[in-house]
Amino acid sequence: MPLIRPAPPSGWTLLKGLSMSVIEEPAVIEAERAAPSTARQRVAALALRARSGDLGALPVVLALIVIVSVFQAQNDRFLSPVNITNLCLQVAAVGTIAVGIYFVMIVGEIDLSVGSVSGVGGGLLAVLLVKNGIPAPLVVVVVLTAGVAIGLFHGTVVTRFGVPAFVATLAGLIGWQGVQLYLLGQSGTINLPQNAVTGLSSTFLPVGVGVLLSAAVVVIFLAAQLPELRSHRTVMSAGRPTWSGVAVRTGGIAVAMAAAVWTFAQDRGVPLSFVLFVTLVVITDVIVRRTRYGRHLLAVGGNREAARRVGIKVRRVELSAFMICSLLAAIGGILAASRLQSVGQSSGGGDVLLNAIAAVVIGGTSLFGGHGRAWSALLGILVIGSVSNGMDLLGLDSSVKFIITGGVLLIAVTVDALARRGRARTGRP
Repeated sequence: MPLIRPAPPSGWTLLKGLSMSVIEEPAVIEAERAAPSTARQRVAALALRARSGDLGALPVVLALIVIVSVFQAQNDRFLSPVNITNLCLQVAAVGTIAVGIYFVMIVGEIDLSVGSVSGVGGGLLAVLLVKNGIPAPLVVVVVLTAGVAIGLFHGTVVTRFGVPAFVATLAGLIGWQGVQLYLLGQSGTINLPQNAVTGLSSTFLPVGVGVLLSAAVVVIFLAAQLPELRSHRTVMSAGRPTWSGVAVRTGGIAVAMAAAVWTFAQDRGVPLSFVLFVTLVVITDVIVRRTRYGRHLLAVGGNREAARRVGIKVRRVELSAFMICSLLAAIGGILAASRLQSVGQSSGGGDVLLNAIAAVVIGGTSLFGGHGRAWSALLGILVIGSVSNGMDLLGLDSSVKFIITGGVLLIAVTVDALARRGRARTGRP
């Protein structure tokens, strides 16, 4: 009787099997099956998650609460509506750039050119608007196209020629800074006229619009959780969410959004630039968690060779990540130019790059790839922005600001390394 060989598994089946074999460590599964019903069981479950490096956004949220409490105790103007609105305006541009960094970081790469790319975007915007008189909508399209083209160039150098991303984008950092200086010319600084571009940072939405947008964010967040609740396992999730956990997270986001809208209502309204930033975060989270492309991003970052073996076009995924990163850097350059109403030789320089990378790492995205949420860009930039804003209110020197920000970044990277070790010990990706 002839031997019948079983049909080889499909690529997706193999990927799912590989993910399950990595994710489902027996002790962890057993703890997840027993839904915690008492306080002691909840603490035990939390301790297990801590040992396995799966605390999610909890550490950065607690850190943000501590930072806010300390600065509010030192200066009661910190939580004033005016200061909160100014803080959100300040972080919108760098936060948008951080979302782009998130894309390249979850595939296990890095882009050091985002600051210079944002400067080139701002410089191109100013030259086309002021010196050439081109309509603002067309200028924005040109700037965004230039951002995509720059990302395509970087990604091609990395994926096709095998140049390490660190080196390729470091060269980009230097080269695009030169392009920025060339665009601005001898004047060095170009002031922007009042138009739709500058209105991005000077426009404040009515409170009613803010309420509707907040409700939309909460609904989208809840909708993103429901498929995981209905399924017994998810390929890219290390644990299985519970109804109580989802209710707590959704309620926390609802309370935070309501508090933000109420605070904005006490001042000038909801800042449009911050709304655009949060919208990008929400869209990114949906893409990464709920689409096939997002699963490919995480798979490439988690194990590039395994992703290649199951049929994922690794080079295409990495190339697209660099393109999205530079696109968002160009958008960040537009938002920065809108807020300052000018573009200069220092635009995109200084601590823009460091803060963008630090925000994503502090927010909980792994430097090693394959792990992290889009919300890390929002939480991380709020931490950095709060530290900077609070120290400005206290009149502290810039040297102290850099020292503290560096310390926070070092702690975040150390936590990431320990979390990665914990995930490896418990068999999690």
